[in-house]
Amino acid sequence: MIVSLGLARRRVVVVGGGDVGTRRARALVAEGADLVVVSPFASAEIAAMASRSELAWHQRTVSLADIDGAWLVIAATDNPTVNASVAQWCEKQRTWCVNSSDAVGSPARVAAQSTHGDVSIGVVSRGAADPRRAVRIRDALGRVIDEGGIDVRHVRAREGRVLLVGSGPGAEDLITVRGMRALAEADVVVADRLGATMLLDRLSPDVEVIDVGKSPDHHPVPQHEINDILVDRAMKGLTVVRLKGGDPFVFGRGGEEVNACVTAGVSVEVIPGITSAIAVPGLVGIPVTQRGVAATVLITSGHLGPDDATKAALAEGATVVALMAVGTMGEFMAAALDAGADPRTPVAIIESGSTPRERVTRATISDASLIADETGVKSPAVIVIGGVALDGLLASEVAATPRP
Repeated sequence: MIVSLGLARRRVVVVGGGDVGTRRARALVAEGADLVVVSPFASAEIAAMASRSELAWHQRTVSLADIDGAWLVIAATDNPTVNASVAQWCEKQRTWCVNSSDAVGSPARVAAQSTHGDVSIGVVSRGAADPRRAVRIRDALGRVIDEGGIDVRHVRAREGRVLLVGSGPGAEDLITVRGMRALAEADVVVADRLGATMLLDRLSPDVEVIDVGKSPDHHPVPQHEINDILVDRAMKGLTVVRLKGGDPFVFGRGGEEVNACVTAGVSVEVIPGITSAIAVPGLVGIPVTQRGVAATVLITSGHLGPDDATKAALAEGATVVALMAVGTMGEFMAAALDAGADPRTPVAIIESGSTPRERVTRATISDASLIADETGVKSPAVIVIGGVALDGLLASEVAATPRP
């Protein structure tokens, strides 16, 4: 039988301060146990935890009195005789004991454990202990959960909640592990047009998928209705994932959705995503900052054209990354020239970054608008203006590390 023990605020004793004792102490401190380590000598990590009052370290040999009142004892010295004695004391006092020296006879064992959201898994050997095998099995099972390979939706009724998940720039393998776990828990997914939308194909058929995607000239579901959908489904006790492109808080209106949930008393969590503003240029070899080229980057929305901050950044030679700016590209280039930027300043336009449709168009401030028109540049696109957008920059001497 495998039993999960809640050890927070309960007295636990670890006998021994070596490698095994240190690993057990580290995990028990994280669990919130009232931890006592008994050992004449201990690792630097145990000493440091004791100095921070995360545990009590009794710097001496163990005695019978040490296990009084303990819920769990771990005998982890390098002396099997001492461990056996501790185990016998625990047996008489009916206290559970893990004897690290006895792979078969120990009355309790520590599972190889990992945590994935609100689920923990543990693997223990039957018969003789085989820790490395247990760890290998644990890690394999953990990967399946983290990659969304198991339906981990809640079955019993519970409080509804909303998870704002940034799915990254578009490629399905650029979503975070936590984001994938959230999708595996979702009863409802409210999805944008952009981002890793192909992940929706992995969902169980009975997961409700609501498409609220917007395009530059078409907003079929206005933002206030999206907010209402999130709150409505969560109030019904469902786990709602708001799947957004990029990062929820980078021009994603995630702040408004959080506000709607908080106002309605709905539990809400933000799971950050990789923002297209940095990731898409990086994927094509454009660093938004580079020593000796640009130490400042400004990320702006292109809907309304360049604002005063953008004009100042262009004048100062900072990197400017414009999202949703295909329709206002001419205004950005004119503003750069008006601000005194060099007309030869490189410009890179990356369409559908990280997807099979990705295309990079190179230009300069002086001809970017013309080239974009001639090549038929379309949204979604990330526009990078600045010296970092120079084709081949990272292969040039400019990017080399100076030798002492």
